[in-house]
Amino acid sequence: MVKKISVANGVLDVSQISLGCMRIADLSAKEADTHVHSALELGIDFFDHADIYADGKAEEVFAGVLQNNPGMRDKMMIQTKCGIRKGYFDFSKEHILQSVEGSLKRLKTDYIDVLLLHRPDTLFEPEEVAEAFDILESKGLVKHFGVSNQNPLQIELLKKNVKQPLLFNQLQLSVMFTGMIDTGFNVNMTNSGSVVHDGGILEYSRLHDMTIQPWSPFQYGFFEGVFLDNDKFPELNEVINRLAAEKEVTNTAIAIAWILRHPANMQPVVGTTNTQRLRDIAKASDITLTRPEWYEIYRAAGNILP
Repeated sequence: MVKKISVANGVLDVSQISLGCMRIADLSAKEADTHVHSALELGIDFFDHADIYADGKAEEVFAGVLQNNPGMRDKMMIQTKCGIRKGYFDFSKEHILQSVEGSLKRLKTDYIDVLLLHRPDTLFEPEEVAEAFDILESKGLVKHFGVSNQNPLQIELLKKNVKQPLLFNQLQLSVMFTGMIDTGFNVNMTNSGSVVHDGGILEYSRLHDMTIQPWSPFQYGFFEGVFLDNDKFPELNEVINRLAAEKEVTNTAIAIAWILRHPANMQPVVGTTNTQRLRDIAKASDITLTRPEWYEIYRAAGNILP
């Protein structure tokens, strides 16, 4: 069973792994029902959506599962995101409210547990976001709030007016995408790893009790492909496969266990629509990599410790 983690010092207790629902629209109604049931049986009770996923169809397919299973809604937390529009980003009060209204209708639910602001909108006004959040909270339409792909100063600018705690930040992280970790090793260096691209978001998140939700945990680059069983990364796969064999799990479980081992208490978002693969991934929650094992994987990914 997937363990629980505490968010913001006990504000929420959520499953250590979240199921990303971007591709659930590709499933039939029966397949989607089986997949969601399987997730809950594994202890995964946190489901991640966005208004743009399959142009809203992902939320509609998920709603079908809820409609066919009375009482299921009370056993889960639904997160959705807003702010990405065709060709631009939009954190205006009007769009946030319209987006949530649309998600509620598609999901056929009375409330959203967590709303994240998707990719940063450089034209945003903190006052407008605050007004939107206040309306959504006062009406009981959204219970909790967070951001996605934002750096510390962008978050602080939001907090200038937004009074609700920002509990989550969804950021790209995997064994092969470790920028937020690399900078911590290369302090006072002049190599590429010393360049701080994200404003120190890892340390900021820990200081401010924000839970990082790593997305694309099996990808390398920006959607360049999966690194597992990829001939481009023989040393990394040799190490991961050896540890998987030793611990009697799959390589997917080791890749997720590597993220879970970090004391930042992260909640990776896995987007698989393969139920057996989801079962394999869930076993990561039972694994605690040793410090030497964690660093061995990090080095095998091509990283050099100073």
